[in-house]
Amino acid sequence: MHLILLCGGAGKRLWPLSNEQRSKLFVELLPSPEGGRESMLGRVCRQLDQTDLLRSTLLVSQQNQASLASRHTNGLIPIIGEPFKRGTFTAAALATLYLESRLGGREDEIICIAPADVFAGDDFFATFKLLPDLLKAAKSDIALIGTTPTHASDQYGYILPGNRDRSGFIPVAEFLEKPDSGLAETLLERKALWNCGVYAFTTSFMLASMENAGMPAHFDDLLRIYEQLPERSFDKQVAEQTKNAVVLPYTGVWRDIGSWDALSQLLDANVCGNGSISGHSPGSHIVNDLPYPIHVLGVPGIIAAASPDGILIADKTSSNEIKAQLGDAPMEPMYGETKWGNYRVIDRSPGGGNTDVLTVKLSLFPGNHIGLRFHRTGFKAWTVLSGSGQVILDGQAFEVKAGDQFSITSQGSYAIGTETGMEILEVRCGETLNVDDMPLEGYDWKDIVERAQKPD
Repeated sequence: MHLILLCGGAGKRLWPLSNEQRSKLFVELLPSPEGGRESMLGRVCRQLDQTDLLRSTLLVSQQNQASLASRHTNGLIPIIGEPFKRGTFTAAALATLYLESRLGGREDEIICIAPADVFAGDDFFATFKLLPDLLKAAKSDIALIGTTPTHASDQYGYILPGNRDRSGFIPVAEFLEKPDSGLAETLLERKALWNCGVYAFTTSFMLASMENAGMPAHFDDLLRIYEQLPERSFDKQVAEQTKNAVVLPYTGVWRDIGSWDALSQLLDANVCGNGSISGHSPGSHIVNDLPYPIHVLGVPGIIAAASPDGILIADKTSSNEIKAQLGDAPMEPMYGETKWGNYRVIDRSPGGGNTDVLTVKLSLFPGNHIGLRFHRTGFKAWTVLSGSGQVILDGQAFEVKAGDQFSITSQGSYAIGTETGMEILEVRCGETLNVDDMPLEGYDWKDIVERAQKPD
């Protein structure tokens, strides 16, 4: 069985800690068994490793978060970059064709898709292993996992189970997506389950579903038309149209932690970061990603969250409204994480004429590098604040340390690497600051350095 983790989201439900560059999957707030904190994705990968499923796992991520996903999975699983967000069905289709064309998958192989942001007990992932046998024994098109509801929620999809047949299988009678509270109460009385979003099926079944949707059957062909595809969910496009599905009930720990209210219940401290809570403030939490302190005095039940992207003060039961408050307009992140480290936008100001000046602090982690890139427009200047490393400018290698400066104009190439860790202040000036430098593929860091050190 191949497991495909679907990693999406617009980064607004846990704003301001999450943004379009760092979705909630990558926010490191959950207590880790080894001490410290881990991200949702890091937790899921640790659990999959414990159940011996990690080696057969792939992850579909937004293309601009692929390197970050690789960092949070320690580079142990393949990451498929999705060029545009087109829903869970399209993401599953992309992964299916990747398995078939790049990994030589067979049409009778079992694929299991699951959300990457699930929070569940370790035994939940062990349940995944039961799905292939269930799918074959029940002779069903889809086998899925449903969990016992803890309350009548209008935020989840429900599975209404049919009568258990003679073989002990539980057929799916109906899918119901986010019913109102009155219907949710009725569904609980009828022993309905919450839909965990975990589906197992054969490759051939998925290929047939793609053909019915008018999608190409080759990986590269699908990528070429990805931008023109409509957004489709697997639930509506496949699951709700399938008459032959069985559900496997799960009774352990399973939670959706897509809101500050839900996440705060799992934190191991009321204050994460710089700040304090005093007076009569039961149930209040601070999550502060800034160096400036936040003090909460005599205010119960709130979340005070701060990052370079903004500050949120909300009653925790209303914190989910931040997604609607932010709207659909794209936001320019002031903080981001990458495979090599992180960056923080310090200032953006007019530079005269049609140019802007952007000041950014880059933090490269020890043993990491910014791979070879082609600088397309404007001017960049760097000052090393701390640490040491190597800089490659237009094919020439330089050793740099704290206090050193270097720069590059448009139509040049550069790479930066460090063994000790390095902090750099970058000042970027140009007419089009939102144009990223183009990565030059086919070069690893060792190769870049060796080429730069060779005499002409």
